[in-house]
Amino acid sequence: MKYEIAKNSACFQTAFENADVLKEWLIKNQKIIGFAMTGRSNVGKSSLINALLGKETARVSKTPGRTREINVFTFKLISKGRLANNLPPLYLFDLPGYGFAEVSKEMGANWQKLMDSFFFFNSPNLAVLNVQDARHPAQESDLLFKKYFRTTSLRGMILFNKIDKLKTQKERAQLEKIKPLLMKEFQNIHQMFFVSAEKSTGLEEVERSLVDFFLEKINKENEERANQA
Repeated sequence: MKYEIAKNSACFQTAFENADVLKEWLIKNQKIIGFAMTGRSNVGKSSLINALLGKETARVSKTPGRTREINVFTFKLISKGRLANNLPPLYLFDLPGYGFAEVSKEMGANWQKLMDSFFFFNSPNLAVLNVQDARHPAQESDLLFKKYFRTTSLRGMILFNKIDKLKTQKERAQLEKIKPLLMKEFQNIHQMFFVSAEKSTGLEEVERSLVDFFLEKINKENEERANQA
């Protein structure tokens, strides 16, 4: 049976700006299944969320680095045009952007505490989508995040966004040239996609990979419950 993400089914649940409150919530919800979206503050993260889950799921800010909270949504899958109500709700965690310099030291310290709580107390049933700009991949902040992410056991995917902005043959050739280097640099990441949120390029493959991941985790949780019965 083929499943897809139900567009516009996302429902905002809560937002966390306090690391201790987030930690407590995560510990109580160790079985949830879903994905998180992270990346630098100006790479089109919110636009990708909206392209995958439906318009206006995430607010697209004109001021990079403004959002300092972790926003939590639930969403559903569909099969043959109908909501798959037999499956549990899935979760999206919209993480605040990293690498934005114009924030106070206090705000930056709180961001780090939030990230520590999120990545080290979350459910193991999450995939993490790291968004980077295809025109400027592997920036210093991206490499720092890669090093940080390596300490977790979560499934990782990289989405190189804005490939539609590569207008010239020279720009596209340069990207093709560095792809092997990117694969080597991010070898601890499970999958890599080159996409455009604006043009929807490559998003079908991203969605298919996510849905396969969700179903794998749902089946595993069902098997564990059956074995415990």
